[in-house]
Amino acid sequence: MIRCLHCNTVFFSSENSEICPACGWTPARIDGLPAYAPELARAGGGFEPGYFDDLAGLEANNFWFQSRNKLLQWVLKRFRPNFRSFLEVGCGTGFVLTGIARLNPHARIAGSEIFTAGLSFARERLPTASLMQMDARNIPFIEEFEVVGAFDVLEHIEEDELVLSQLHAALKEGGLLMITVPQHPWLWSTLDEYSRHFRRYTEAELRRKVEAAGFEILRNTSFVTLLLPAMALSRLVRRDKPVGEIDVRAELQLPTVVNMIFKFLLSCEIFLIKAGISSPVGGSRLVVARKPEAS
Repeated sequence: MIRCLHCNTVFFSSENSEICPACGWTPARIDGLPAYAPELARAGGGFEPGYFDDLAGLEANNFWFQSRNKLLQWVLKRFRPNFRSFLEVGCGTGFVLTGIARLNPHARIAGSEIFTAGLSFARERLPTASLMQMDARNIPFIEEFEVVGAFDVLEHIEEDELVLSQLHAALKEGGLLMITVPQHPWLWSTLDEYSRHFRRYTEAELRRKVEAAGFEILRNTSFVTLLLPAMALSRLVRRDKPVGEIDVRAELQLPTVVNMIFKFLLSCEIFLIKAGISSPVGGSRLVVARKPEAS
């Protein structure tokens, strides 16, 4: 169902019509895609102009993006193998969503991004997906999707608890929530500032906020554990580096051998996570949760 962002009427939509039957509201269009928050579409959120260009060129070969994709795909196979609908909030360039779409070619795949610069890349990667410009703080869906994911998104938004409540509303009863976030406030560095983060999470903070939004947590584990010493050292060395001197390509485009070693170490972590082992420490945290069914 769709929630009218003008009058809050909830109504069933069709492929050919998103017009509110109560007030006639319909989302704007930007580059042919629905725009639910068009006033924010080109704001950039403080990101550098080439941010999404850099990501699109590096994700496919970077150990961290590759490994996170494998972990997320395993989560879906483990907890919701026959999902029929999936929404990724903050889909960026569509790299994660592309991998998820391959898991179930018959599922309805949707992705949202507040900045149209990211959606242009997602559109190339996912020509058949339902893509839209949207503010995660004001999601126009009610009990619409079986699975909703937000991968390294919450840290970019000051009102993260509001976003979690919106994700809860967008899920069908019994639906699955998948989120990843950067972990450990003591790892904070200028790279977080460059990425426009509001926070790095503790396990307790994220668990509290997810449960307060009405979810039941099914799995809660750290990720990027084996690389934590190297990550901490890297952050320490760069702690005083001005944000303006951050080169995201240099940060992500590692020497081939180093990239392969890091990828192998994270594959070992994924093996342990699959075996049911959860680490208390790591550069990232994964939470899988469920929206309870009404009693």
